[in-house]
Amino acid sequence: MAKVHWMVSLVRVITILFVLLGCFVLFLYSPFYSQLMVKGLNHFVSVDVNEVAAQSQKSAALSEHENLEPGSNLWIARQAYLKLIEKRFQPESSEDLKLIQARYKLLQQLIVDEQEKESEQEKKPIIPLSNEQIEQAQERVAAASTPIDFLQFNTPDNLVLMEKYVVFLETYPIELPIVEEQEGPSKEDLLELEKNKDGIVEAKNSTEPYAIVVLGGGLTLGANGKDIVVNNYTRLRLERTLQVEKQYDLPIVLSGVEAPYMQAWLEERGLEAKLLENRSMNTCENSRFSSLLLQKKGGAPKVILITDEYHMPRTRRLFALNGIETVPVVAPMPTTLTRWRPSEKNYDHSRRANYEMLATIRDVLFGSSDCREIP
Repeated sequence: MAKVHWMVSLVRVITILFVLLGCFVLFLYSPFYSQLMVKGLNHFVSVDVNEVAAQSQKSAALSEHENLEPGSNLWIARQAYLKLIEKRFQPESSEDLKLIQARYKLLQQLIVDEQEKESEQEKKPIIPLSNEQIEQAQERVAAASTPIDFLQFNTPDNLVLMEKYVVFLETYPIELPIVEEQEGPSKEDLLELEKNKDGIVEAKNSTEPYAIVVLGGGLTLGANGKDIVVNNYTRLRLERTLQVEKQYDLPIVLSGVEAPYMQAWLEERGLEAKLLENRSMNTCENSRFSSLLLQKKGGAPKVILITDEYHMPRTRRLFALNGIETVPVVAPMPTTLTRWRPSEKNYDHSRRANYEMLATIRDVLFGSSDCREIP
């Protein structure tokens, strides 16, 4: 058998590689590559909720009406107020309700004034601490910031403070002219009373979502070339939000620096979104800062998540790591796939799928180095 010249072998190898590369490029422009990648990401990317992080959402008392941090003095004062008006909410005690509401408003102002004084004192020059004092302070901060301690709202100190506030609301002398201006408990107070029991908010069924979280997809210039508006990725996610909100009457969380523009877009269409997370610059921060916002609002162990199908697997994993289970609702892409033929529109999908695949591998192996811890 005649020996093949090495040049012929080299040409054959180059030809085969060139043909394979051509087939791969053709596959990239087909409608099948991106869909195969999405199925792979959904299959292999874990969305198991981190049980330790989930403790921060365990109270499951999400409220979009109050901007109070659970465990704070203002939060404890509100629980005392709700506890008291629940006892007094009878037709023959309307005057008592007006008194309690007037005292509650005064109590809120006193707490705010006290907090402002403490803030001013913190701004004054501080004497340097010794190394031992610094270590002790760091230990106290670390202990106070753990999710388990954060959830212990019924600590002895908090219960004592609540009783103190109850006594204030029941007995503090207040002038009658101020009382006559009050209208009694608001509708929000009465709605909150319906879901409260002894001042502690009851959790709903854990299988139900607590909020709709919408991730921003970017901004662009408007038609006039001057105004900043949501781009097509964000717009399509908001359009899907309008559809979902009709089915689920839930608070809406808008996440990303695009949040104010997203809020304006929804308001133009008659939908109000009160919960804005407008500090995040990437997907990792979307999940982390949104979970912190939900935690501050009382907790939401399960949410409906709206983003595009390529972004969804990585985003669900990051929310799970932050203790939140997600129900995926896919928003469409700005371009649609063809049925079978190669197209530049198909490549838009393939490119997005490749980016999410590489970003997921990076997150799993190395974490997100550009993800800030706090907003």
